[in-house]
Amino acid sequence: MADDLTKLFAQMMEQGQKMAAAFTPAMEGIDVKGFEKLFPAMPKELLELWFGKTFNPEGLDARTRFLVTIAALTVLGPLGEPQMRVTVKNALAAGATKREIAEVIWQMSMFGGPPAMQKALEIAQAVFAETEEKAP
Repeated sequence: MADDLTKLFAQMMEQGQKMAAAFTPAMEGIDVKGFEKLFPAMPKELLELWFGKTFNPEGLDARTRFLVTIAALTVLGPLGEPQMRVTVKNALAAGATKREIAEVIWQMSMFGGPPAMQKALEIAQAVFAETEEKAP
């Protein structure tokens, strides 16, 4: 039974990816890393200044704001890929854990669907790997 569910899930993911590619042909071949050059990860002090203490000092901190942004970008699917990469980097810099980021993405599967969730997890995992490589 578990094998059947695994196969079904894999088929659903493949169909969803094909559908997403059909709906967003403009994203094909785009170098999303070019976007990162424009907006590299910001220092923690700037994250808090712009996304934590300035907009609403009594409200959400930068870490929470980035997690909320990751949720929204997950639902966008492949359209949000460039922004997702930068936001995951900034969420980590603001103190979010890899597990928190993964849980937020997983939670959005019911709103964006499994293909959007899988794409967001792939992006997050790539950023996690890049972050580990750069660690001293």
